[in-house]
Amino acid sequence: MQPTVRPGHHQQPAAHERARTGSHRIAVLPLEGVVPFDLGAATQVFGAARDADRNKLYDVVVCGTGPVRTTAGFTIIPDHDLSMLETADTVVVPGVDAGSTVTDGTLREDVREALRAAAARGARIVSICTGASVLAAAGLLDGRPAATHWLWGKRIGGLYPRVRWNLDVLFVDDGDILTSAGVGAGADLCLHIVRNDHGAEIANRAARRCVLPPWRDGGQAQFIERPVPHSDGTGTAPTRAWALDRLADPVSLEGMAEHARMSVRTFTRRFREETGTSPRQWLLRQRIAHAQVLLESTDLGVETVARRSGLGSATALRQHLQEAIGVAPTAYRRTFRQPARSGS
Repeated sequence: MQPTVRPGHHQQPAAHERARTGSHRIAVLPLEGVVPFDLGAATQVFGAARDADRNKLYDVVVCGTGPVRTTAGFTIIPDHDLSMLETADTVVVPGVDAGSTVTDGTLREDVREALRAAAARGARIVSICTGASVLAAAGLLDGRPAATHWLWGKRIGGLYPRVRWNLDVLFVDDGDILTSAGVGAGADLCLHIVRNDHGAEIANRAARRCVLPPWRDGGQAQFIERPVPHSDGTGTAPTRAWALDRLADPVSLEGMAEHARMSVRTFTRRFREETGTSPRQWLLRQRIAHAQVLLESTDLGVETVARRSGLGSATALRQHLQEAIGVAPTAYRRTFRQPARSGS
């Protein structure tokens, strides 16, 4: 299992900081051959991000070069033109499975210039699925790691060999440029951005509003030609729910397998089929996510947070949080601690 690619030598964009001050504009840029699901995922997830008073945290606009055909047999007309990219804090490019950037590697010059200008002034640039081909055609991914849908990997990789394509993960966070695999992975990346901008509590609230799973780490494998497990009542979902109620306890792989009434080998195989990751990795991610919520929503000491989340000690919490999101517990709390509100 490969880890999420974290920001390296590229700095977090200024847009990342402006997201916390409100009035953060996200410009979604559908181009010819746009995938409607990808377009909807971006507008829906960012539109669902609200503060405790239910105020929207992002101003989401859809812009483009005029009417564009989708892959689903209809045409859409964006409300705004490319000038929106001149002031956007974040630019999102949805998938373009029928667009020129995945067929012959070409991109309209006005789109290329608008994207490059947005990146040059510090806007955060995001792509979903084959939208990464648009960023690659604009020259924004040269020498950088990027994700896209595994099914299009060979074609896109051949068109843009200077990009360090990673087809084994759900998304790649390279600081000022973030890219994802297809369909559901785009929603995962959008929630990841909300979580980085505003914390786990608001991201979880947005996920609930969209009826989405709140946490799938970017390093989780893409589901490549993997059969959907049979729903015969013998899956691992009940055991996952059981484990979530016991995060503070020493839950073991053997204990989870026993709860599921399976051998360890069978349980591990079924668990990976259903979640795309191992039981131990899944449990660690849930504990980290719970620690984030406790740091945001309580005044508990770091040692207590570590114990209640099942990470054991403050040292272990610091290590895991640093590896997962690149910050220490105290810095995370200082950034995302939400003041108490009456009646919220």
